[in-house]
Amino acid sequence: MAEESKPLLIKRYASRRLYNTETSDYVTLEDIAAFIREGREVQIVDLKSGDDLTRQYLLQIIAEHESRGESVLPVDVLTDLVRSYTTSAQSVVPQFLAASFEMLREGQSKLMENLTTFPNPMASMPGFEAMQRQQQAFLRSIMGGLGGSSGPARDDDDDEKPKAKSKAHADDDLAAIKKQLADLQSKLSKL
Repeated sequence: MAEESKPLLIKRYASRRLYNTETSDYVTLEDIAAFIREGREVQIVDLKSGDDLTRQYLLQIIAEHESRGESVLPVDVLTDLVRSYTTSAQSVVPQFLAASFEMLREGQSKLMENLTTFPNPMASMPGFEAMQRQQQAFLRSIMGGLGGSSGPARDDDDDEKPKAKSKAHADDDLAAIKKQLADLQSKLSKL
């Protein structure tokens, strides 16, 4: 158990190659991203100087994902981040971001627990199943890039429910959810 709580140590050699000290082999940025998605804490240090390079490499991983079209961060959020480096608000931004992501993780965990725990008192409410599917689709869409799973997939029995909604209807639902998320982000940025 103590091993799992200790960060995985990656050493960067002068050749810029990254060396996994646990498995004694070289790794890529994508390998490091996979370790993080699996829930591992990673620490990357320069072999010669001992400098901690973790932040630099994590930012590089994010930049590569964003450049491949796997966008998680809206342009207005990125713009606000750049602004925070040049204003006196920079001392508040890291704590705000950390607290926001922690709330998101906790909320996701509680929501998925509530959605998968039966009997659910809301299950008898008309339209509950459609709302539940919508919430799960929303969580999968926003949490896909944040690592980990958004929870177990639902098993729909063919006998109990009709087949999935039409693609157009599902796209409309997703567009509505994205608009709601954008509105929330706008309100948060104004705060």
